[in-house]
Amino acid sequence: MRKLDKHYIGGQWVPSRGKREHPMVNPSTEEVIGAVTLGDAADVEAAVAAASSAFPKWSGSPVEERIRLIERTREIYKRRLNEMGAAISAEMGAPIDLAGERQAPAAANHMTNFLRVMETFSFSEPFADYAPDDRILMQPIGVVGMITPWNWPMSQVGLKVVPALLAGCTMVLKPSEFAPLSSNLLAEILDEAGVPAGVFNLVHGDGAGVGASLSAHPGVAMMSFTGSTVAGRAVMKTAADTFKRVALELGGKGANLIFADADDKAVERGVRQCFSNSGQSCNAPTRMLVERSIYAQSVERAREVAESVVVGKSDASGPHIGPVVSGRQYERIQALIETALAEGARLVAGGPGRPSGFNSGYFVQPTVFADVTPDMTIAREEVFGPVLSIIPFEDERHALEIANDTPYGLTNYVQTQDLERRRRLARHLHSGMVEMNGQPRGAGAPFGGVGFSGLGREGGKWGLEEYLVVKSVSGWN
Repeated sequence: MRKLDKHYIGGQWVPSRGKREHPMVNPSTEEVIGAVTLGDAADVEAAVAAASSAFPKWSGSPVEERIRLIERTREIYKRRLNEMGAAISAEMGAPIDLAGERQAPAAANHMTNFLRVMETFSFSEPFADYAPDDRILMQPIGVVGMITPWNWPMSQVGLKVVPALLAGCTMVLKPSEFAPLSSNLLAEILDEAGVPAGVFNLVHGDGAGVGASLSAHPGVAMMSFTGSTVAGRAVMKTAADTFKRVALELGGKGANLIFADADDKAVERGVRQCFSNSGQSCNAPTRMLVERSIYAQSVERAREVAESVVVGKSDASGPHIGPVVSGRQYERIQALIETALAEGARLVAGGPGRPSGFNSGYFVQPTVFADVTPDMTIAREEVFGPVLSIIPFEDERHALEIANDTPYGLTNYVQTQDLERRRRLARHLHSGMVEMNGQPRGAGAPFGGVGFSGLGREGGKWGLEEYLVVKSVSGWN
């Protein structure tokens, strides 16, 4: 049994002042594997005080010193990559191969991408030729509160901690109580890399406790949150009283527009991307919009692919999908599947209950619904499980109308060989990101959405700028 009862504050592991415990449950077996002690307002107060004390020196440190810290951190992180993969698999149920090959390496990849940004980024530059004595300074915003989710734990932590450190900010991280092991390990790695005391602080807790205390704390200049839209709204409201900057990366209901001229792998690619990580990705293409002329064959192909997807335990090697993270998440997904059936969606694959051969664990059948209409609950709410909705469309205008009929706006997908159509849709789709024909966006490209999917961007120079304040100065020369 693993017990996490300390927080990393001021460069030391200190006992939690809070006493409530959150059980760590193996999603594959429903067995309790440990417990994390949740912090309270006093723990937040101590962490913010440590971060505030460290800020003047760290914010004024040479940029080269910050770069060297990330380089050392990356080296140690890669050395402990197998440990990180095992921690992620145990805490949130990612199959061990997925955890080791995609989940764990994400933070190291972010370090590389942000170090690349630093090669050309300027924290001080002239304003304009017509005002030669003016200067623009980019300065760290201050103490940052960070709240991260369980679904891609190290990817999301890396997208916040790394640019904040490079920008010269100090921080207090609250990882998800469902994924505490990976962040605990990261704190060990940063400590070994020589992060100055108070620059990085970790307080375990839940949203109602530590999350709310961080969001309300007057010593915190910025909140960076990744999670549900409901929780993001609460962070924004709480932060408003102290006029914090708020960056939010929230939910999604991505549309995948498949036209008749799409390549022959488009449907399979869409199904597998929807089911990846057991459907627990905010940018999953969960609404497959298919042109009417190829609709019937596309539904049949989606059924074949879904039925070929293997479900298995997280500690087993292979390309299977694992369980969802918790009993609460499992029950929510089951309720949405039942609602889809009640509202008239046609079940093509999967359905309610666990897959055959499982009588425990939070396993969900890879599920496909066809003949979904845009007003159905399954087409409007984020499921966060391996559930795909297929909707027919008549033409490009109709496809765009359906795709944009959502309050979310994170990632949309387009499958067509028509270059001009792709460019038209990219301009008019209501989302922060668009991916075409299975081509992933480049390393370090900005990640983020519009509407109910949040505000702000993570990754690249845009992700670094989130943690900086623009200062305009005259009389510099």
